[in-house]
Amino acid sequence: MKVMAQIAMVMNLDKCIGCHTCSVTCKQTWTNRPGVEYVWFNNVETRPGQGYPRRYEDQERWRGGWELTRGGRLKPRAGGRLRKLLSIFANPLMPSIQDYYEPWTYDYENLTKAPLSDDVPVAPPRSLISGEPVKIGWSSNWDDDLGGDPSPDPVLGKVSEQVRLEFEQAYMFYLPRICEHCLNPSCVASCPSGALYKRAEDGIVLVDQDRCRGWRMCVTGCPYKKVYFNHRTGKAEKCTFCYPRVEVGLPTVCSETCVGRLRYLGVLLYDADRVTEAASVADERDLYEAQLDLFVDPHSPAAEAAGLPSGWLEAARRSPVYDLIKRYRLALPLHPEYRTLPMVWYVPPLSPVVDALSTTGHDGEDAGNLFAAIDALRIPIGYLAELFTAGDPAPVTAALRRLAEMRSYMRAVNLGERPPEDPELEAMYRLLAVAKYEDRYVIPTAYGNVPGVVEEGGCSLDYDGGPGMQQPFGEASGRPVPVAIENFHGLKERQTSSEVTHDRVNLLNWDGRGTPAGLFPPKRRHP
Repeated sequence: MKVMAQIAMVMNLDKCIGCHTCSVTCKQTWTNRPGVEYVWFNNVETRPGQGYPRRYEDQERWRGGWELTRGGRLKPRAGGRLRKLLSIFANPLMPSIQDYYEPWTYDYENLTKAPLSDDVPVAPPRSLISGEPVKIGWSSNWDDDLGGDPSPDPVLGKVSEQVRLEFEQAYMFYLPRICEHCLNPSCVASCPSGALYKRAEDGIVLVDQDRCRGWRMCVTGCPYKKVYFNHRTGKAEKCTFCYPRVEVGLPTVCSETCVGRLRYLGVLLYDADRVTEAASVADERDLYEAQLDLFVDPHSPAAEAAGLPSGWLEAARRSPVYDLIKRYRLALPLHPEYRTLPMVWYVPPLSPVVDALSTTGHDGEDAGNLFAAIDALRIPIGYLAELFTAGDPAPVTAALRRLAEMRSYMRAVNLGERPPEDPELEAMYRLLAVAKYEDRYVIPTAYGNVPGVVEEGGCSLDYDGGPGMQQPFGEASGRPVPVAIENFHGLKERQTSSEVTHDRVNLLNWDGRGTPAGLFPPKRRHP
């Protein structure tokens, strides 16, 4: 047994309101360079819907992820080395820019330079790729909130006609997505130049910009389509899991700025020697349980003998991610049938069943009503199962019933009915409903770093033409400075302190209380 550590994320879909704050702050921080205008390392999709890029889940077309051969071995769905060699200069298994959207800007000069006429001049859109006029017809959130039209959703093609008809009156929900940082990443296996790699210390999947040759096989190999191509630099780019922040014990930007506080970060321990075995189970519906079996109990002797730093072992024991995934079995993986063993998991939404019951005049929080209504959930269990458990409804139903049990139990407590004490349900409630900052994010510092004693340094990706945060908090947020460790610690101090603190003008880091020092010119004192 080879025990390794993995930084993982869990998202509670009951709390996502579709505000896209995570998307905007991620883009402001990481994709503020030319060539990545269409790139969204974090995006929030409406379900049912097409997703971003359009219909990325249609693996019959895009051939992403892994497939099992007749001999029981894994191979990339897009083909082996020979097929990659034959299509290395013209890859047909890759979304076009129209499947994302052609990035554009507006020709504002036309407002002032247009000749005098009876019509009011406009600022026509122009492509940021070719500079030519472009007709805007698609974008990353183009079908936002349009959950009533299920026809473009490829997941619905896998479920029965009855489920599709039910979706005509279905409740929509939001699905935030980032790179899954998989245990068995197909993007890494697809890269001909070996530019993509999975870090041994924390499992984060990154792109070595020096080795990337722009073959774009990683875009094909990723079934979640979370690897992008920068047409300016000719390099692949992807979500970095905000590793400069994680290395100093701080959460990702999307987690830090999430309005609903739906994201949880923590350490999981897993048996690296059994990853291929878990991804190679014959029945797709067994992949969820096989991945669960990979995770090692941080309190077990095997974890003690793994030789991990004490800080990481302690973080694994306090990990909210381990509790939600393995202990309570509330969180589920996104599309395990791709056999990549994803490490961003989701607590399925239960709120629609409460709303549906309330509209019928029944008590939506009553335990009996809740349990009876789960099987008739307006979001069909079959649809959720296709998203999270390769079509197996049993784990989804079990998770929703557990959530309903917790909700009913806490309702009884708040009404003074004194139900039999259940410490586990109370612990689930504290974690899902009222968890504090330090409970949601349990992240150890990088190996060799002493917490709070980290030397100032620039981002390792911050070089000429590199994908680092040259201007870390947006192009208009002040003078360009390196990604300073003190900034990250200052951010955490501001968000956890009861006092208002100011150290520099940075509206992304501003906690909204008072006026940041230096935001306005100082008042002149008249003699």
